[in-house]
Amino acid sequence: MPTTAAEIRGHELDGRTALVTGAFGGLGLHFARVLAAHGAKVALAGRRIDLGRAVAAELGAAVGRAGEVRAYALDVTSGASVADAFARIGAELGVPAIVVNNAGTVARAPSVALSEADWNGVVDVNLSGVFRVAQASAREMLRTGTRGTIINIASILGLRVRAQVAAYAASKAAVVQLTKALALEWAEHGIRVNAIAPGYFETDINRDLLRSPAGQAIVARVPQQRVGQLAELDGPLLLLASDASSYMTGAVIPVDGGHLVSTL
Repeated sequence: MPTTAAEIRGHELDGRTALVTGAFGGLGLHFARVLAAHGAKVALAGRRIDLGRAVAAELGAAVGRAGEVRAYALDVTSGASVADAFARIGAELGVPAIVVNNAGTVARAPSVALSEADWNGVVDVNLSGVFRVAQASAREMLRTGTRGTIINIASILGLRVRAQVAAYAASKAAVVQLTKALALEWAEHGIRVNAIAPGYFETDINRDLLRSPAGQAIVARVPQQRVGQLAELDGPLLLLASDASSYMTGAVIPVDGGHLVSTL
């Protein structure tokens, strides 16, 4: 039977293992907190492992399940690192049935001044990294017969653009199309692939921008006249992570205060 809203608010995710990349701060840490609070065993993954162990311990204590919330070193730009992390997560928490592809980076510069190294760095994390983790996830799901859900974190900048973030916008647009391509291929195996496209939420990656005059000008163009609160991502996350979205795959959900439909 379909999952009810009440079940999503409760413990719909009990017994499922969730992996969140880029999970030691910002949106990723928030996603990890939400999933753990709704019963999932959570693997927080990222590069700053000392920080990761500290936040995982704090989160595990907060939900009263210290052994079910753990940190793992994972560099999405390295296939070997991804493979090693999946092996350790599988052995300790079980094969992830929920995967949140959140790791991302940005390089802000006029396009004529953007270096090839900066371009490659953004694309390797934001696009190739998403593919590496999604591919590894699907392989493990197929190997174990796990019906799972992959949630890619795209951006409204993958659907519309602004100046001086060409690599970021291009990589996020590619994530949107990759989400649809993988959804098409993996649907027959019971693996769903969807994306959330957040608008502007204040995190470490954009705090300085949003508080600047240029950032305030961006906020003024949002129909709701404000940036988003992290809790406003919880509904879409839990929808896509749970069986409530069992007939959804290949979808991209903007969460942006109406920014995408703002007047041109």
